[in-house]
Amino acid sequence: MIELKRIDQEQDLKAAYSIREKVFVIEQQVPADAEYDQYEGAAKHYLATYEGTPCGAARWRVTDKGVKLERFAVLPAYRNKKVGAKLLEAVLEDVQREHPDKEIYLHAQLTAVNFYKRNGFEAEGDLFSECDIQHYKMIYRD
Repeated sequence: MIELKRIDQEQDLKAAYSIREKVFVIEQQVPADAEYDQYEGAAKHYLATYEGTPCGAARWRVTDKGVKLERFAVLPAYRNKKVGAKLLEAVLEDVQREHPDKEIYLHAQLTAVNFYKRNGFEAEGDLFSECDIQHYKMIYRD
């Protein structure tokens, strides 16, 4: 039902960008120039499908602080169907295999903090704003 893949084809990357556009730029009104950045080429991208329909996207990249998980997006019609959890599971599996000694972290939107807490992350530091959306930095505690 839910399939996940690490993107290695242009058509899958376009599908992931389309999902991010719908969720971040249209739904959450993040400026497009803030959504797409200089790290697109260096990041590892993922696509989730539900019964064959592209519905979720994510990426990760190595930073000077560890490995940062980013751009987790699930289309509204596919939320609460475990797409986000399966996407996070696949990303974490790859990151832990490729970078077992690096800290894994992300910037969670306030509305997603509990989701990440249920999946092994812990909030660290103060609430902050990115693109007018409240976030917490969260660290994966395995």
